[in-house]
Amino acid sequence: MAARNRTEVTEFVLLGLSNWPEMQPVIFGTVLPMYLVAVMGNALLMIAALSDPKLQTPMYFLLSQLSFIDISLTTITVPQMLVHTLSVNRIISFNCCMLQLFFFMAVGSMEGHLLAAMAYDRYVAICDPLRYSAIISHRLCLRITLTSWVVVSLNSLLYSVLVTRLTFCGNQVTHFFCDITPLLKLSCTRPVVNEMLIFTEGVAVVVSPFFFILGSYARIGVAITHMQSVAALRKALSTCSSHILVVLLLYGSVICVYLRPSSSYNLDQERQVAIFYTVVTPMLNPLIYSLRNQEVKGALRRLFRKLCIPSNF
Repeated sequence: MAARNRTEVTEFVLLGLSNWPEMQPVIFGTVLPMYLVAVMGNALLMIAALSDPKLQTPMYFLLSQLSFIDISLTTITVPQMLVHTLSVNRIISFNCCMLQLFFFMAVGSMEGHLLAAMAYDRYVAICDPLRYSAIISHRLCLRITLTSWVVVSLNSLLYSVLVTRLTFCGNQVTHFFCDITPLLKLSCTRPVVNEMLIFTEGVAVVVSPFFFILGSYARIGVAITHMQSVAALRKALSTCSSHILVVLLLYGSVICVYLRPSSSYNLDQERQVAIFYTVVTPMLNPLIYSLRNQEVKGALRRLFRKLCIPSNF
């Protein structure tokens, strides 16, 4: 078995979110509305941030990019899972599986980089407000976004190429999409190189934005402690609270799934956490940013009026 050539595996079988047939309609009826809410909510937020004159600032440009990432992340995985849920045929070709792995890892990593850029934006706004316009510009945000895309794409390409070089002793993936960890579990031998990359280069690309965010908020915390005005303190906390919550939702699930030894890997727990960061988090992000931001609420009301929808919808 260990000597089998990897090219013998031409397709994979995705076992889905649950192995119980009677649960499939329940899963479909639960996940589909959440997916639609996630796509529509992020699409509205992205359109409002890009089209409303009052939101033409670097912060809302980054927010629009985060909405695009959320739409992409959930669309890469969920539609296929919904089709497979009501289908007997759950096969995905080897090449399509590798493409899904590449795009999922690139888009998922990109979300962390965007959150780091947003943390830097908040740091400058609170700690150096007089120089905010001189430091933070649309050109800088665009440069950060493009550079991050290059970094995460190269990182994802490296992982995908290494996975294609593995020798697989089976083709049943205990997941609802092609993710790195369940694919590594199908390897005939322990994928030492892949695991070393996850805990070295993977930590550098995926987790380094998290440490950057922690550093930014440490500086923000110091600045807040020196604020004399209660109004300024309240405004600073309100500005950061939505971003902090989104960061906790993302990195809590990432650390739980990916940054742990393969010996402690649990298939059922992995699938449960995966549905959280592929559906629940993208659905909650636009709600988190819109419910606590008066400017976004106003932009959405104006967008609804343009679409001939009552503002109290």
